[in-house]
Formats: sequence, C-alpha cells, structure tokens
Amino acid sequence: MVDRKIKLIGMIEDRTAKVGIIGLGYVGLPLAIHFGKSGFNVFGFDLDSVKIEKLLKGESYIKHVPIEPVTRMIRAGHFDATSNFDRLREVDCILICVPTPLTDKMEPDLTYLLETTETIATHLRAGQLVVLESTTYPGTTEEMMLPRLKDRGFEVGRDFFLAYSPEREDPGNKTFSASNTPKVVGGMTANCLEVAQTLYNCITRAVPVSSAKAAELVKILENTFRSVNIALVNELKVLAHKMGIDIFEVINAAATKPFGYTPFYPGPGLGGHCIPIDPFYLSWKAREYDFSTRFIHLAGEINVSMPYYVIEKTVEALNGESKSMKGSRILVLGIAYKKDVDDDRESPGYAIIKMLLEKGAQVSYNDPWIPQLRPTRKYDFRMQSTPLTPETLADADVVIIITDHSAYDFADIVKHARLVIDTRNATKGITGAGNKIVMA
Repeated sequence: MVDRKIKLIGMIEDRTAKVGIIGLGYVGLPLAIHFGKSGFNVFGFDLDSVKIEKLLKGESYIKHVPIEPVTRMIRAGHFDATSNFDRLREVDCILICVPTPLTDKMEPDLTYLLETTETIATHLRAGQLVVLESTTYPGTTEEMMLPRLKDRGFEVGRDFFLAYSPEREDPGNKTFSASNTPKVVGGMTANCLEVAQTLYNCITRAVPVSSAKAAELVKILENTFRSVNIALVNELKVLAHKMGIDIFEVINAAATKPFGYTPFYPGPGLGGHCIPIDPFYLSWKAREYDFSTRFIHLAGEINVSMPYYVIEKTVEALNGESKSMKGSRILVLGIAYKKDVDDDRESPGYAIIKMLLEKGAQVSYNDPWIPQLRPTRKYDFRMQSTPLTPETLADADVVIIITDHSAYDFADIVKHARLVIDTRNATKGITGAGNKIVMA
C-alpha cells in the first residue's frame, strides 16, 4: 500500500504538488502569490466571478496587492483562477481562506466555512491535505470540519490530512508578509502536522503546536491581546482629554522604555476583519465551559463606544460654533479601517457615518483608496468619494479625520477647513490652526 504521507511530502518538497486556495480575498490572494513565487502551481477558487475575471485579465481588485506576480504566474502556466469547484480534485493541498464573521447577536457565523467544507467533502480524494486558515474558535477543525470530511470513508492522518494554520496577513504592511512571518501549524494527527508543516516551510518558517485546537487559540490570543490593549489606550485617551493631557505624547514617552511595554495607539474604534471579531469567537466558545471572558467583553464595550465618543466631540465642537448637528455639512476623511489600504471591513467610519446621518447631518466622504462605499452586512450608504479640494474642505462645517492616509496633506486640510475633528493625531505639529482642531 502506498504511504500517502510520504508521497505527498515528496511532492511538496519537489514542488510537483498543486496548491488550491479557496477564497481570493485579502488573505487568499497574497497567499497564492507566495506559493507561486515558491515554485508551486496554484489554483485559486472563488464564488465571485468578477474576481476571477479580473485576475485572468491581469487586473487588481485589492489595491495594495500587486497584480504583476499573478500575471507572471498566469503567463508561465503556474496559476489558474476558477469558480468551478469540481477542479478541487486536481489539487493536492487545499487551503481555506473564507470569511468567518459574527452574527448580529455577536455569535460565530460559520456559514461560509461549512458550505466550503461540504464542497471539499464532495470532491475529496485520497492523499489530499486540507488546511483551514480562517479565524475561528478552538475546536472548529475537529468538531465541524472533520466529521464532514470523514463522511467519504477516509481516515484522517492516513487517507487524507487535516490541519489548522491561522492566517497572519496584515494588509498594507510593507515589512512583514507571508514570506517572513512564521506560520503556526496544528494538525489533527502527527501525520497531518508533518505534511502541513512541510508545506508551510516552503514559504516561511512553520511553528508546530500540539493540536489544531492550540493553533486555533493562538490566533485568537494574538488578536485579543491587541483588542484589550487598544481598548486600554482608547479609555485612557478619553480620560487624558478630560485632564488636558496629550495621550499620544504619553504613549510615545512610555515607548522609550526598552522592556515591559508595547505601544498601542487610540483611534475612532476598531476595524478590520480580525480584531473586532476574533475575541468574540473565544467568548462564545467559553460559555460551553461555564466561563466568562470578562476582559474580552469589557474591551469590546470600550472599543465599540469610540465612534460614539467621536460623535460627542463633534457635537461639542459644533455647539462651540453655535451650530447644531442637524443640517451641518460633515466631510469624513477616510473609510478604510487603517491607512494606505482599500480594506473597509468593520471600519468604525461606517458606524460614525450612520450616527451622523441619524442626527440629521449632511454627510460626504473622501478616501483615495475607496472610490465608492460598497454594501456591507450592516450598511448600504451608496456614496461615492467626494474630490478633496480647497472648496470642498471650506464648504464643510466639520471635517472628521477617520483614517490618516499618507496621501492626505493634513496641513493643507487644516488650512482650508473650518473645523477639524482629529481621531488619529494626524494634525500633530501643525501650527497656526488656532482652535479649529479638536482631538477625539
């Protein structure tokens, strides 16, 4: 009998194994590029036919991800993109990078993952590796995926291999990518771990852990750490404002300590797919063990409250000008959740726009990375980015800085705006502004 583990490891090591990536978004597309650069033939799978068409035409739909590597891979015959999931049978390693959002009740929504798992189970053949990269709660791989994949009559660790390796993609990060960020890997069996570790060692350094559950918790720990610390500085920001202290000065001074301190910076709220969502996956799972994750809940409450604080400071600033929020013209600068990316997932800018509209303001926005607001699970504003001109700035009663994109000339913005609400410390160092800048 053929030892499927040895055979697949050999194929991975000599780059004859074909890698299939399900979900060609902010995680899946960069991952496909890195495996292609490492000499693998890569198949990209996505239900969105528009993405497939753009990739095959050499067009980018994620601005900070260069399309040139994909184009070179296509020309060399090393990359194909398809919405035909029957072709999963052609690949040897299947990596799952699909969304795992929360429901309106802040509970895990595994709809995309379970549908994907069922699709894989339909096409699963002996000798394949399946790896989940999407963030989820500890136990998902074992409890939700394994039973569905075993329905084919295959034995995990012998006939097929199943592992979890959390994505660590940081959109727009010019220093760290999948090629120089270690990859945590946990397998359902020792054989599963060995195969998955071999695969990821081809693009970076794989860090093995004892189980898929442990690997799942690693990802949630990373983002809960960030969520809690961001909540801490957000709360201290509000206090510092009341005390007349510049919180950014305090954070930067504390950061000079070479040990025992990591700087985190406040903002208008949390954004992105990971930090606002991942901790609540663990919080939900903890209920099975009659355990309350109090830090997670408190951090969530503080971070969710920050858009309200921005609105409060805006109302105060308008009152200082003898104006009401109702009828005021508000220009929001930036809708991306962080600077210099076109990623607007869970952006606090959406909550801020919603509250401004509910209070009767006339709202427009500008974002050089996001030309129009796409419908999301919660919002559908149907707005297009307003050109940023001296006239646009001067016409607004208030300009609210949500995202500190590098493309913005903040000195020029302050020069032409009547009133600026700065949630990112973007206007620091600008002189001659009088009282027109309000930190929020």
